[in-house]
Amino acid sequence: MKQRIAIVCDWLISRGGAERVIFAISEMFPSAPIFTSIFDEKKLPEFREKDIRTSFIQKLPFAKQKYQFFLPLMPYAFEQFNLNDFDIVISSSHSCAKGIITKPKTLHVCYCHSPMRYAWENCNEYFDTYGIPTPLKTGAKKMLHEIRMWDRLSADRVDFFIANSNNVKNRITKYYRKDSTVIYPPVETARFKPVKHTEGQYYLALGRLTAYKRFDLLIDTFNDLKLPLVIVGTGKEEEALKKKAGRFVTFVGMLPDEDIKEIYEKAIALVFPQTEDFGITPLEANSCGKPVIAYADGGALETVIPGKTGLFFNEQTKDSLKKAILEFGALKWDPNEIIKHAESFDRKVFEGKLRQFIDEKWSYWRRQMVI
Repeated sequence: MKQRIAIVCDWLISRGGAERVIFAISEMFPSAPIFTSIFDEKKLPEFREKDIRTSFIQKLPFAKQKYQFFLPLMPYAFEQFNLNDFDIVISSSHSCAKGIITKPKTLHVCYCHSPMRYAWENCNEYFDTYGIPTPLKTGAKKMLHEIRMWDRLSADRVDFFIANSNNVKNRITKYYRKDSTVIYPPVETARFKPVKHTEGQYYLALGRLTAYKRFDLLIDTFNDLKLPLVIVGTGKEEEALKKKAGRFVTFVGMLPDEDIKEIYEKAIALVFPQTEDFGITPLEANSCGKPVIAYADGGALETVIPGKTGLFFNEQTKDSLKKAILEFGALKWDPNEIIKHAESFDRKVFEGKLRQFIDEKWSYWRRQMVI
């Protein structure tokens, strides 16, 4: 008998690593509906033909624009989804999606991008990031306390965890007291593979322009070094960063996927100054044969091979980053070796490992249910 499968994710409102994972899973299981809190089809047109089933939050004013402020409603929203008709539920979660309620006979596998960061190690930064006024902070702290308790308890509703990196595996162990299996996210390496290798014209940085991604550090460093830097992306910090930027820094805004490959191909290297749970952009750059200069923390420690596919800098300071950039310029890089490394993270590798994991767990689950 063919298993009835459902997919659950936190929200679908912008294109990032989590959304790329969901799309890849939905392509593996094309008949599976996707349950999510909010969906913005204008931002993610590739999902328009999918069977998307949203929560009541979808109909609330400004839900697509201010989704962060609806966090207190999300545990309730995900608990309202009726998943009784499904044999297997695959949740993709960095927030509340893993909190869905399933029948005892339903297998629930969670692909965890991270335990809820703003409920755990980033709870203090949450207030500054979203500009919560001081008079409201006491209530917000109480709300996060309640969310944190729910997050921990809802982890027990998951039968098997998949972590997107060893970095996240350690946090799942720390906060949920659960074991997990690491399956790295999919990278569309074929889409980025260059027709021919070209000499780089500038250093490159990509991502949402938010404080933790440390574009401010990049701008200060490249202003001092008088080296060209191209920044792709938009976000809350954009205006402030543009004021800081000198003549060596160029902002190009958001670009369609078809233009990103050309941006990578013309780069000298990708500069990656932030801590990420995993981080797909370094591997996209590697897929183009371009090395990476990365901060030695988080998922980058699992994707960058020093001296072969990139270099690390050890502190988020100008001096540390400058030293790495100067060292980088004195080394020679083999584009073919870099591309070969990226291919070990290809989407086909992800699909093969995920399908094998689900098949094994479903076989085990059925035996347990019979017993």
